Amino acid sequence: MNVGRIVAIVVGAVLALASVGLLVAGGVLTIAYVVESDDGGYFDETLNRVGTATAAITTGDVDLRTDPGPDWLLDSVGIDVRLQATGVDDGTELFVGIGPNDSVEAYLSGIARDEVNEVTAGGTVRYENIPGEQQAAPPTDQTFWVVSASGSGTQAIEWEVAEGQWAVVLMNADGSPGFLADVTVGVRSEILLAIGVSMLAIGGVLLAAAVAVILAGALVRGSVPAEAKLQEVGPDSASPAYPVSLSAKIDTPLSPWKWLIKWILAIPHFLVLVFLWMAFVVLTFVAGIAILFTGRYPKGIFDFNLGVMRWTWRVTFYAGSGGLGTDQYPPFSLAPETDYSATLDVDYPGELSRGLVLVKWWLLAIPHYLVLVFIVGGGVGWWWGSSGAIWSGGLLGLLVVIAAVILLFTGRYPEPLFDLIIGLNRWVFRVAAYAGLMTDHYPPFRLDQGAKEPKSAEDGAR
Repeated sequence: MNVGRIVAIVVGAVLALASVGLLVAGGVLTIAYVVESDDGGYFDETLNRVGTATAAITTGDVDLRTDPGPDWLLDSVGIDVRLQATGVDDGTELFVGIGPNDSVEAYLSGIARDEVNEVTAGGTVRYENIPGEQQAAPPTDQTFWVVSASGSGTQAIEWEVAEGQWAVVLMNADGSPGFLADVTVGVRSEILLAIGVSMLAIGGVLLAAAVAVILAGALVRGSVPAEAKLQEVGPDSASPAYPVSLSAKIDTPLSPWKWLIKWILAIPHFLVLVFLWMAFVVLTFVAGIAILFTGRYPKGIFDFNLGVMRWTWRVTFYAGSGGLGTDQYPPFSLAPETDYSATLDVDYPGELSRGLVLVKWWLLAIPHYLVLVFIVGGGVGWWWGSSGAIWSGGLLGLLVVIAAVILLFTGRYPEPLFDLIIGLNRWVFRVAAYAGLMTDHYPPFRLDQGAKEPKSAEDGAR
């Protein structure tokens, strides 16, 4: 697979992930607007009961200037705020109002009050006390309020947010100190629903573009080298015990100490594999849809996903739980690379079950996932089966550490231990291929040890 096709598929995967994010955000926003807002379109939050022994509770300076943005920005967003306050004691006459911050500061100068400095997620209000000794004049006598309400029972104000510096004030209507109140704050925006719908639309367009780019990169097949064609039909290509064929061999000589720095040398590969596995996930979803309707795994997507698994196996064998069995730096390639010490192949399946595609990865493979938790360590998902195993703390990680320590002190790699490590990796990749919809053959609950893939079930059982 050439570089252009790889770039196209990775770009398509990134676009697909961005589209999924937009679709999820747009869906949540649209559903929230329809389900959570009241008849007036407000999203309400009821605060824990507020109270003060002083004359007022204020919000302090609420700066709504759009600098350095344009003045019309707030007007175009169209945000409305609704405040509702109800006195706890019967007969309490409350005042709630919004006014310019400078005017409020001048009005309450020298008057003790509590200023809100934090509202927690649970609705608890925390205050900063501002001391003072003067008596407050009735707020209803002031003329600077842009909106206000006063009286007994529930007092409510609605305000269309405008540019400026503002303060919200809650007091007794006569200016006397001390009160308790239940307060609800509501917010609505004229464009909230439009934003949600727009995100859905943009996400849909991006998803369509992502699928087109992915298909362009994955389905257009390049020419197959003559050597590869000969290899496919050669006498050594007999069908293995399972459609996933994994093999490896120990380098001779093998450095007893180089494994200490291999994981650092392999960092460029790890970074590339992150994006390749993102593409793998997206392409598997696309392939699943194709299988559901056609019964076939698109060959271009199959070749790419197989290439990602091959790349991962080579890197894992070089610098991870694949065994640390080679000092040869892995090539940056999705191709078979048959001259490398670690090889992987998956037979192209041809016809696949349309029904199994719906249950293979999340239901039928569960028993194997439980085994993989033991093999590669807890919390490693199958999508990252091999690459995740690079850092796992499971049985593979332990065995590779033991092999590395023996290699460090003796200069030799124990062959029986190597055979066991390769067998466990073989199990991991078989499950990854099955859950990746690349085969309908259920992975055997069998540990096929050894550097070479067994050519029959009988060989594997020996």
